[in-house]
Amino acid sequence: MIFSKLNGLGNDFVITGDRENKYTENLDEMARKLCHRRTGIGADGLVFVRNSETCDVRMQIFNSDGSEAEMCGNGVRCFAKYVYDKGIFPHERMSVETLAGPMIIDLTVKDGVAVAAKVDMGVPETRREFIPVAGTGECQLEKLAAVDKEFTFSTILLGVPHTVVFMDHLPTAEEVFKYGSVIEPMTSLFPRKTNVNFTHVLDDHTIEVRTYERGCGPTLACGTGSSSAAVCCAMAGYTGKKVEVQLELGSLHIEWAENGHVFMTGPAALSFEGSVEV
Repeated sequence: MIFSKLNGLGNDFVITGDRENKYTENLDEMARKLCHRRTGIGADGLVFVRNSETCDVRMQIFNSDGSEAEMCGNGVRCFAKYVYDKGIFPHERMSVETLAGPMIIDLTVKDGVAVAAKVDMGVPETRREFIPVAGTGECQLEKLAAVDKEFTFSTILLGVPHTVVFMDHLPTAEEVFKYGSVIEPMTSLFPRKTNVNFTHVLDDHTIEVRTYERGCGPTLACGTGSSSAAVCCAMAGYTGKKVEVQLELGSLHIEWAENGHVFMTGPAALSFEGSVEV
């Protein structure tokens, strides 16, 4: 299999073009094998470029644990770069079919190479039954006990479910794992599990986020998580609707526009290319 490895601020993906549907079986096993950081290529996800009947292209993505994801914010930026750079769809605006619905991506191109992308992430969903979160009504600021602490949190659906945990400091890597690994699989509250975004507000237009991803664990960046954190901060009145989200290797810029749509802008980079037996 010919592949490219790309990353969005360190959130990395193995991407391959498969519009002929050569790879359709045992994709969960393939994802676990190729994403393994000791015995495989190493990545947070495995992504396939496929034909679409409704959009310009279709993205199919699997987490490193083999579970199929509805979509991925950093992943779709990397996907769009791959599709553009490989000449599969050589236009700076493209529509991408995902399990979470169609997405519109606008690329920034320099010297014929895509270097960044602005993604329409859609409209956030706050109704508990659609996220889903146990209970009825809309998600507000709530309390959650995990291990030895009580947290204030809110949960929304932005393609995938995201729980935003508000912190009074930037959490350490140990804290992200300690609490994230307990909250993520809490199916009594989050029936489909949840992504956990530990969020520290710096001022009304800047936040810091560290994410424990559903199906991956701690990652260096999460596009949907950063977008969800920005939305939840704005909903709580902690920030405005246009924020910089500081991550370990750089920043994403998130805008919750007047039409209700959330727009994420950030880089996408090629790490390396190669071939592997599958």
